[in-house]
Amino acid sequence: MAADLSQIVKAYDVRGVVPDQWDETLAELFGAAFVRVVDADAIVIGHDMRPSSPGLAAAFARGAARLGADVTMIGLCSTDQLYFASGRLNLPGAMFTASHNPAQYNGIKMCRAGAAPVGQDTGLSDIRELVERWSEEGAPEPAAKPGAVTERETLEDYAAHLLSLVDLAAIRPLKVVVDAGNGMGGHTVPTVLDGLPLTVVPMYFELDGTFPNHEANPLDPKNIVDLQARVRAEGADLGLAFDGDADRCFVVDERGEPVSPSAITALVAARELAKNPGGTVIHNLITSWSVPEVVRENGGTPVRTRVGHSFIKEEMAKTGAIFGGEHSAHYYFKDFWNADTGMLAALHVLAALGGQDGPLSGLVAAYDRYVSSGEINSTVADQTARLAAVKAAFAGREGVTLDELDGLTITSADWWFNLRASNTEPLLRLNIEARDTEGMQTLRDEVLALVRA
Repeated sequence: MAADLSQIVKAYDVRGVVPDQWDETLAELFGAAFVRVVDADAIVIGHDMRPSSPGLAAAFARGAARLGADVTMIGLCSTDQLYFASGRLNLPGAMFTASHNPAQYNGIKMCRAGAAPVGQDTGLSDIRELVERWSEEGAPEPAAKPGAVTERETLEDYAAHLLSLVDLAAIRPLKVVVDAGNGMGGHTVPTVLDGLPLTVVPMYFELDGTFPNHEANPLDPKNIVDLQARVRAEGADLGLAFDGDADRCFVVDERGEPVSPSAITALVAARELAKNPGGTVIHNLITSWSVPEVVRENGGTPVRTRVGHSFIKEEMAKTGAIFGGEHSAHYYFKDFWNADTGMLAALHVLAALGGQDGPLSGLVAAYDRYVSSGEINSTVADQTARLAAVKAAFAGREGVTLDELDGLTITSADWWFNLRASNTEPLLRLNIEARDTEGMQTLRDEVLALVRA
């Protein structure tokens, strides 16, 4: 019987519980399907610290080699380290990780040569069809000459590339607490930050895919509580938290207060525009008003996109943008094959902070101009009906504009909000921003009353 992959093949990647939803047998078929669909004679594979990752990566390699593709195994790595290898070696790549999901999950993030994304519309649905077919009919015929599987170390080269993009040589000494969440930041941070004028206080650097201390998802406030307390206790200049596969980075200031990813996007945008005058910067429609404002103030062109890395990367390629940022702490760089790397964003923050004398809270205040609600999720029986009710309530109001680029965005002179349906759960996600706290709270209560009616 053909495998049912509808539960594990998502919009941008493969993700599911091992071995209940997928296993090494399926991973081998995914490897064969991947090289067939991207027409590759050589690929690169990396994996995170989850207990199931080495076995799944090896199985994928067997499937790829069976169809004649040479395989370079880079072993333990962060997702952005795999993107680096794909870019530097100009090979399609596969990363075995379930990012911030619980320990029993695993997944595959795939890309074409030069770290170009593979999503539903760019090959993932074709890969799924082949795997389903082969799981029913049997594996494809092997190539006359199987590919060779070799190992390669890329961590030092990855670190050198990042450090070539941000000059940290002349910064003042800083004390930084880093929470790796038992994820791949514990592997990359020591090498990348080695030899810089930094005192690094490590938290949870031991690679452990069972996540014994907290979930490796710094966007959830409960997962940065330890970091916030440690920053205050150490009198540190800042704190950094990485997610499980270390492609996202979250920042807290010297008071232990979270710095919004929108403020980090604006700060990095200003720095990138100083290097690339007149450049284009991509931001998704949930980032703060402050992002396009700062981009324009620094002579750049802001471009607004839908939420999701495939949309950002597509728009970056189309516009030649120098940088892109999302509210979820994903940061994309032209100098990094348009791929997302939390580590490079962190280096920009360290360089900006160390290049002046004030505290981080003062530095980011210039980029944090409005009051936001954060993302508020509501479980609803009928997403379409609730969205229509909200649209009807606001549509006729004076001075209000409405667009449906991604969900429903409604904007006035003093506030905006976006309401969009989750692709995977019966949820509506609400994000609000206003000029003051009172305006944000009033609007929040009104919209939630409509959503939850």
